[in-house]
Formats: sequence, C-alpha cells, structure tokens
Amino acid sequence: MAIQSKSLQIERPEGDSGFDWLFSRRASAEEQERLAREEKIRDLLPDEEDNNVGRPYDSQLLGRLVTYLKPYRSDTIVAVVLMAIASLLSIAGPWLIGVAIDRGIRAGSLSQLRQWSAIFIIAALAEWLTNRYRISLMAYVGTKVVTDMRSELFRHLHKLSLNFHNNYSVGRLMSRLIGDVGTLQDFVTWSITGWTRSLFVIVGIVVAMFALNWVLALVTLAVLPLMILLTNYWRVRVRSAYRDTRTRLSLINGYLNESISGIRVTQSFTREARNFRHFDDLNRSYFDANVVATWLTAIFFPGVDFIGSLATALVVGVGGWLVLGDSLTAGTLVAFVLYVDRFFDPIREIAQRYNTLQATMAGCERIFHLLDIQPDLLDTPHAGTLPPITGRVDFEDVSFFYKPDAPVLHHVTLHAEPGDRIALVGETGAGKSTIIRLLTRFFEVTEGSIKVDGYDLRDVTMASLRSQLGIVLQDTFLFSGTLADNIRYGRLDATDEAIIEAATAVGAHDFISKLPAGYQTVVQEHGANLSVGQRQIISFARALLADPRILILDEATSSVDTTTEKIIEQALDRLMEGRTSFVIAHRLSTIVNATKIVVLDHGQIVEMGSHAELLAQKGRYYNLYTMQWAPQAEPE
Repeated sequence: MAIQSKSLQIERPEGDSGFDWLFSRRASAEEQERLAREEKIRDLLPDEEDNNVGRPYDSQLLGRLVTYLKPYRSDTIVAVVLMAIASLLSIAGPWLIGVAIDRGIRAGSLSQLRQWSAIFIIAALAEWLTNRYRISLMAYVGTKVVTDMRSELFRHLHKLSLNFHNNYSVGRLMSRLIGDVGTLQDFVTWSITGWTRSLFVIVGIVVAMFALNWVLALVTLAVLPLMILLTNYWRVRVRSAYRDTRTRLSLINGYLNESISGIRVTQSFTREARNFRHFDDLNRSYFDANVVATWLTAIFFPGVDFIGSLATALVVGVGGWLVLGDSLTAGTLVAFVLYVDRFFDPIREIAQRYNTLQATMAGCERIFHLLDIQPDLLDTPHAGTLPPITGRVDFEDVSFFYKPDAPVLHHVTLHAEPGDRIALVGETGAGKSTIIRLLTRFFEVTEGSIKVDGYDLRDVTMASLRSQLGIVLQDTFLFSGTLADNIRYGRLDATDEAIIEAATAVGAHDFISKLPAGYQTVVQEHGANLSVGQRQIISFARALLADPRILILDEATSSVDTTTEKIIEQALDRLMEGRTSFVIAHRLSTIVNATKIVVLDHGQIVEMGSHAELLAQKGRYYNLYTMQWAPQAEPE
C-alpha cells in the first residue's frame, strides 16, 4: 500500500507483506466521489518544498535543532538524569513485587510482606516525583526553544528583501512561524526524553528478564519477528498518511484565511454557494486523509496489543510449567508477566512518537531552509551612515530588471533639488512604482546609480537612508493599537503634544477629537472603524511626525467624497512643504503644482517639464491630461 502525496490512491508495492488483506478496499460510488474530489484539489496541494517529508531521521537537522538547547544545557541534563532515575525505578517495580510474593506470601512472613510493599510504594512515589520534575523542566525548555526560534524567524523575515516577500505567501510564512515551530515544541518537550526513556526501559527490561530467567526471556523475544514485521509495515506507510493530513489541513487553513479576508467580495458577487462547495471538497479531502491515517493506526496498535497478549500467554504457559516443576518461583513468574506487559509499553510510545519525529524533521527542514535564505539586498561591508540630508536626489542613467529577460526601467536620468515636487505620471506599468522602490532601496538598481546629496545609495546603510525618508502608500495600512500609536509609529519618542500637533497640521485632529476615545481609539482590523479618507489622513500625520527630508507619496483619493478630498489636498500641501517629494500623481492639483512632471512610458522618460511646458508640447502628457485630468479643471 502506498499513499501518494497528490491523492489518496492505495496501491500495492512490490514485496508487500501478508498484511495486505487488512487494507483491501472495494471500488464504490463513494470511492469514485473521493477520487474526483482529489482530482479537483490536485493543483492546490503545496509545492515540493512544503510537501517534502524528507528522511525519517536526519542527524544534521536534529543536530542543528539541538544547538537551540545549548542555553538550557543544565536543565536538559537534569531532566535526563531524572528520566534515568525514573526509568530505573519503573524497571525495579515488577522485581519488587516478585520479591514481596516469594519472601512474604510464600514464606508466610507478614513483616517481609510489609517491608517489600513499603519499598515498592516508596519507589513508586520517587518515580512519580522524578517524572513530575522532568516533565516540568522539559516543558520549560521546549517553550523557551520555541520562543527563541520564533524570535529568530521574525527578525530574519524583517531582514529579507521586498522581492522575497513578493514571492512568498503570507500563509506559508504563518505556517512556518506557528505550525512548524509548534511541532518542534512538542518534540523538545516530550519526544527527546520520551524516546530516550523508552529505549532505556526496553534495554533495562530485557536485562532484567534475562537476569530472572533466560528461558522465559527467550520465549518473550520469540514474538519479536512479528513485532518487527508489523512495525516496519506501519512505519513506511504512516509517513505518507500523516503527510497527506498535514498538506490538506494547510489547504483548509489557507482557504479559511482567504475566504474570511475576502468576505465582502464573496458576498458582493454572490459566490457563497460556490465557496461552500469548494470548502466542502477541501474538508472532505482532509477527512479522507484522516481516515487512511486512522485506518493504519487501528491496525498497528491493536496488533501490538495482540502480540503483547501472545507473549504473555507464552510466558504464563511455559512459566507455569516451570513453576509446577519447581524450576521457577511464583513470584518470579508474576514479575516476568509484569515485565512482559511493560515491555510493550515503550514500543507503543516510540510508535506514537514516530509521527512527531516525522513532523519534526519536515518542520526543521522547512524552518532551516527559510533561515538559510540570504537577503538579496544587503548593506555593503564599506557602507557608512548617511548624514542628515537636504534632499537632493539624482537618478543617473538608471536601468532596472526584476528578471533578466524582463526590463522595467531603461536609462532613466532624473534630478531633484531640495524642496522640489516631482510628479510621476504615466499609464499602469510605466515604471512609476519601480522608481519609488529603487529610491527607498527596496530593490537595487541594475545599471547606473541613485544618489542622495551626492551619496550613492549603495554606499550607505539602508537604515540610515530610510530613517530620512517618509513613505505614504496608496494602500494605507494601520496597525493594531490606538490612533496615537499609529501616528507615533515612525517616531516612538514623540510626545502626545507632538502627535496632536501633527494631526492638527494635516486636518486629522477634528475627526479624531469627535471619536468617543479620541486619540486612544483602538483601530479595528484593516482600519474598519475609519473611512478611507480618515485612514489616509492618519498616514499623513504619521509621515509628518517622522519629519522626513524626502517624501514619497502614492496618492489615493479614489472612493472619497469632495469634502474629504479637499481635506486631503490641504494635508498634502502641508506635508510636502519644505520637503523633496516624489509623487505618483492621481490628483490635478498635485500635477499642476509640481516643480517637475516626469512622464513615463514602458520604463522610459518620454517627457519632462512643468505643467505649462508639457501642455505646450502637445505630446504624451497633453494626451494624458486631456483624457484624465482636464475634466477636473472644468467648472461645476
């Protein structure tokens, strides 16, 4: 039986064992429906990097994970010592019971029975205490390891360039930070000492059984070939089964996030019924995957119980015969039966932890793959700190390619003096946003150079550059927290008075003061409790408070009323005053009042000049103006 990652079809591989009859399935209408459902979602399944389970055990990955335990080495060592003590006490339990039977009950000595019973109780209490503290320590260590790893991932993601985030979905990143890291916590907390304890107990029990009676020990081990056969059969197949459940659960999580975020669009286009059907396909596919995984579990664990019962029966039969022949004491036989029962407990535990190991190896592979991604945009070793600037900007013969065969900008030369207002106009895809991204150094120029106050951007640190830039994007993003927190976002040391002053300057104070909680109003998700215009004005206040020397604006006045647009116009004038501004222009007043209008077409500057100069040329700008902006200038 082989479970494929792209479907749940069950096939018989070469060399399959005699357990196949347990897994036979008849073709039915329900089976055909399941296969059709799998076909629908085939293309939605995660790519190879997400879907890769990897080897069942990878020493390099595990070794790298263990490095996160180094700060908590002492706690881990104490936990291992406690585990060893608890395991020895557990192994000693059956022997103590056997001694109590032989020296107390068979010998008719009540004092001996009391003595060995008391020793057994003390041993059980000590085992409970050591286990309690071991679990507490490893729970602490596991939580700390997860905390450290999440922090490292979070810092690393902020170092990666915009190009990485454009090509890596938020859902996949959340899966790494939450799902994969959470799996590691379970492994560190339970599996590391759990596996060690299980192996320790197995070896200890085998030694104890041979010490008690080598004949019964061999009888017990006679069932091991069956156990090995069943375990190997289950181990190979459960990897794929649990992989399928994880990949289909990730599809459900991703679709839930998408559906909830886009609920307005869904309801606007009455897509509810279609979305219900698609989610039902995903949900049923996850159900099918769980059925297969559960089916395997339902075979393995009862099989282990049966083999354990078989071993017990053999030991009772042979041991009883030895007792009747006075070759074995009753206490030894009882101890042996208890050892046989305990012998299979760690085997069950190892099997249960096997899936955790698989998930851990897969999670480690994905997490470390992400951590190993190097930012494609770094400060050069000789980069210095950009001193306070006046705001002169020079694009010198700049060309840029997102991909080698996809040129975006061609030999752009542009100069801005301190205080200039540069309006970037052109059709969609002309290269306006690319110029802004290059100026903020979210991407590196392919050819040419960009200089600020004579400093090549590649020769200064990105932090010192961006700290003197102010960016107001078209899609205004407000963070969770209060309005005051959002305005203070770019200048954390700003006082409440400075916040109010900035808000007043851009016209935000009036509507903020009318809110029940004023500046302490909590922003709802996506700023749902504010209008589009209000969110935009808040972003202006945030930029003004940061007091940048170079301002970058992607105006957004669509979907706002006339009154709000006038407020935004006044806010923009206040915001750009005394600053070098680069504006992707959507508003007539911004264009007309610009020091220089740059007309872009297919990544090239085709015209450049003032509003009057470009209209007089009757070229590309004249056409754009008459089609898009001239109606705004007509009297109402």
